[in-house]
Amino acid sequence: MSAPEELKIRQKVEDMIAYGYIALRQFPKSEKFTLAAGIKQSMYRLLNLVIVTNKKYYKKTTMQELDTELDFLRSLIRISMQLGFLPFKKYENWAIMLNEIGRMIGGWFKSIKRNE
Repeated sequence: MSAPEELKIRQKVEDMIAYGYIALRQFPKSEKFTLAAGIKQSMYRLLNLVIVTNKKYYKKTTMQELDTELDFLRSLIRISMQLGFLPFKKYENWAIMLNEIGRMIGGWFKSIKRNE
């Protein structure tokens, strides 16, 4: 992935984090330090992995971690919606953002495999 493309995925993750913070504000107080904190931690780990992957020469293992973290974040957000902490419309918007990030990760992974 070229530098401009890497910047796109980083920007998408940052935009998703900003949206996530807005959505997490309405979680009940009882969930602020549990599920909401776990989602925030996962979002920041995703951003960290995008940055780390871009900086590494051998990216394959870190790309797999990135993909795994995205899947974990998707699960946490789905659980939030199922428990009624996240309205369906916000879940839907968030899921669209995560799917776009997932497609970008997939494209990045394919480009790495081609260059091996």
